[in-house]
Amino acid sequence: MTTTAGPAVGEQEIAAFRTLHSQVGDAVEAALRGKRPVVDLVLTALFAGGHVLLEDVPGTGKTTLARAVAGALGGVSRRVQFTPDLLPSDVTGTSVYDPRSGEVRFRPGPVFANVVLADEINRAAAKTQSALLEVMEERTVTVDGVGHSVPNPFLVVATQNPIDLDGTYRLPEAQLDRFMLRTAIGYPDLEHEMDVLRPGSGAGAVAAVRTVTDPARVATVAARLGTVHVADPILRYVTELGAATRSDSRLRLGASTRGLRSLVRCAQVHAAAQGRHFAVPSDVQGLLAPVLAHRLVLTREAQLAGATTADVLTEVVASVEVPRPAP
Repeated sequence: MTTTAGPAVGEQEIAAFRTLHSQVGDAVEAALRGKRPVVDLVLTALFAGGHVLLEDVPGTGKTTLARAVAGALGGVSRRVQFTPDLLPSDVTGTSVYDPRSGEVRFRPGPVFANVVLADEINRAAAKTQSALLEVMEERTVTVDGVGHSVPNPFLVVATQNPIDLDGTYRLPEAQLDRFMLRTAIGYPDLEHEMDVLRPGSGAGAVAAVRTVTDPARVATVAARLGTVHVADPILRYVTELGAATRSDSRLRLGASTRGLRSLVRCAQVHAAAQGRHFAVPSDVQGLLAPVLAHRLVLTREAQLAGATTADVLTEVVASVEVPRPAP
């Protein structure tokens, strides 16, 4: 996650971003019907410089989503199917000997793309998971002492199946904390599922997704969104929400500082997508569960009582005073 110092983003820039955000969302939704809230969350992570964890069953459109986002951006997408025998070098790349030149060259792995779909990440061993998560954080692959930067923008959409646990390796809390957002696509409603099933429907047709921008513009805009104004009362509100999770008796692990920074960064992007150059409490509240729920850990007693981290966050929001506009 990166931030850029400089003059605050202007009204014209906000208006241009709002148009761009809408155009990218429309292009992606042409392939993934009826899932605009999920598309907007993924775009929030993209423009905030983070990554997304999708917890969903097979066949709901995860690959379509990742490829459609890359298509709308005019960028490169890659898919990695994680399996127990996958090696770190299969993800990041490795050095190979070229007999024609007699030189050792770096062969980039699939992470060298603008959008990387890491399918069923929890099926790979911890060492391979860590290799991907390190690239997500550092945005650089180091092989034989030489660093190789991944493209910018760089978005990882990792998936895991919440139902099938056979042959899986659980993602530790510290690794979950690396994902800016967690969400699920879910099944479409009746109307949109009929549209998807209708013969000749364009749903899922990733190749037909309209390219509306280019990676360089996305990277430039994303950097500028880091200057969207977040007033001190909003920062205090975020801090108090985080403190409330850490003191909640149902949680043995509350929100991390990294999680709260991600919340602020996502709120900046969400505010800009709504046409504002400043964040408001509703930006924070709407993103609280996607940004923080996967970072929290319930006590065993809370789990047995049927509580969820989303439930806890709902009560946390109700317990913390919302900042009021200055008179």
